[in-house]
Amino acid sequence: MKRIRSVGIVGTGSYVPPNILTNSDLEKMVDTSDTWIVERTGIRERRISSPETTASCLGLPASLAALQSAGVSPEDVDLIIVATSTPDMTFPSTACFIQDKIGASRAACFDISAACTGFSYALETGQQFIATSTYKTALIVGTEVISKVIDWTDRNTCILFGDGAGAAVLQPVADNYGILATSLGADGRLASILDLPVAGCIRMSGREVFKVAVNTMIEAVEKVLDRAKISQKDVSLLIPHQANIRIIEAMGKRLNISTDRVFVNLQKYGNVSAGSTIIALDEAVKQGRVGDGDIIVIVAFGGGLTWGATVMRWGGNL
Repeated sequence: MKRIRSVGIVGTGSYVPPNILTNSDLEKMVDTSDTWIVERTGIRERRISSPETTASCLGLPASLAALQSAGVSPEDVDLIIVATSTPDMTFPSTACFIQDKIGASRAACFDISAACTGFSYALETGQQFIATSTYKTALIVGTEVISKVIDWTDRNTCILFGDGAGAAVLQPVADNYGILATSLGADGRLASILDLPVAGCIRMSGREVFKVAVNTMIEAVEKVLDRAKISQKDVSLLIPHQANIRIIEAMGKRLNISTDRVFVNLQKYGNVSAGSTIIALDEAVKQGRVGDGDIIVIVAFGGGLTWGATVMRWGGNL
């Protein structure tokens, strides 16, 4: 059996397209209002990519920023995993397109489909490759062009989503740093309450998703903290999936984590699906809200239904 070693995030990056779609803009498209959207979701605007933009187009600058942050050259990347529900093509994988665009010719490449939980699934998958010494450096990307699969006449879904990408570089880190525990889950019996048919648009039963999202994310966080033997009061920052402010507030209250320890940026970007939590993490790092030794918890839920949580101790770079 290969030796297990500690693995952590050593660099992050993100990118969102420049075009902003505000709630006021949506008022002219569907029967809704800025007040209604903000009260029920917390979202004020979202980024929308141009028609020719693909998931790899957004993933490229995010990946380059993460590599620069980590001080890693593309030639040193052993593995690229892309989490996306809106791939460039059915095949080749979006990871292959990003590999070509950044020049990471040595890297093995594949995509993961777990909807909004995609980054959590990709993060744990990459961690396993490095922990067992199969690879040393992995690039994990969450990238979405959700605007291409939105029904812009459906006011229940078109107000929620936006485009963007985030990336993280994984490498071995010092003992007791990096990823301390992960919990992933799924319940295929609930697939129909949030799905994306082939050649179709996103469909969602909002009330059902809300109930399941709150409960599953809370349970996932409690499970990873228990596995890592860490108390909720020791969590420096909770980075939840940026889907709905009411879900985030309900989570924080039930987990007894104060609002100043919960990162929120959905007011600017809406729900970026697999890009949501990694964009948020990158922004938290840039804002100085993540420091050496801090306990960070990332948690998400998505279609499948899927959910996942990761707890890590930040820093420990070798």
